[in-house]
Amino acid sequence: MSDSTPAAPVVLDVWCELQCPDCHHALTDVHALRARYGDRLDVRLRHFPLEKHKHAYAAAQAAEEAAEQGKDWPYIEAVLARTDELGRTGEPLLIEVARELGLDAEEFDTALIDGRHMLMVDADQAEGKAIGVTGTPTYVIGGKTLDGSRNQDGLRERIEEIADRLLAEQA
Repeated sequence: MSDSTPAAPVVLDVWCELQCPDCHHALTDVHALRARYGDRLDVRLRHFPLEKHKHAYAAAQAAEEAAEQGKDWPYIEAVLARTDELGRTGEPLLIEVARELGLDAEEFDTALIDGRHMLMVDADQAEGKAIGVTGTPTYVIGGKTLDGSRNQDGLRERIEEIADRLLAEQA
C-alpha cells in the first residue's frame, strides 16, 4: 500500500454576508490565499446575514442557488462587488447577477420565493452564533476564530501562519 495519498486540504471557513462592504474587501485576502495555497486550502463560504442589511438573507439564499447551478464563487464575488447596489435594489439585483453569469434566473427567482435554501442559511448562521461569530467577515481555521468585522489588518498573515503550521503537521 502506497503512502502517497495526498493530504486533506486545510479548511478555511469564511463567515460572510453578501451585503457587507468589509466582506467585499476581504476578497483580496481570499484571492491571495487561494493563489498561495491552491488546492491545499479549502476556502468555504459560510452564511452569516446580519439584521442591519435587509437583503443579506435573500443574497445568502441566492448564493446557495448559484452553488446548485455550479457557480457559487463567481456569483458570490459578483454580488460582493455590488454591495451598495444590493442595498438599494435588493432581490432584482440578485436575479440580474444570475442572468449576467449565464445562470437560470427564473430558477433563482423561484428559489427566493419558495425558500428552498433557507435551512442551509439558517444552519450556517446558527453554527456561527454557536462558535461566537458576531460580525463579518470572520475566519475560522485550525480551531482558531479570527474576527475581521472590526479590523482586517494582519488577518491574512495570521491565517497564513496557521495554514503553514497545519500543512507542516500533515507532511
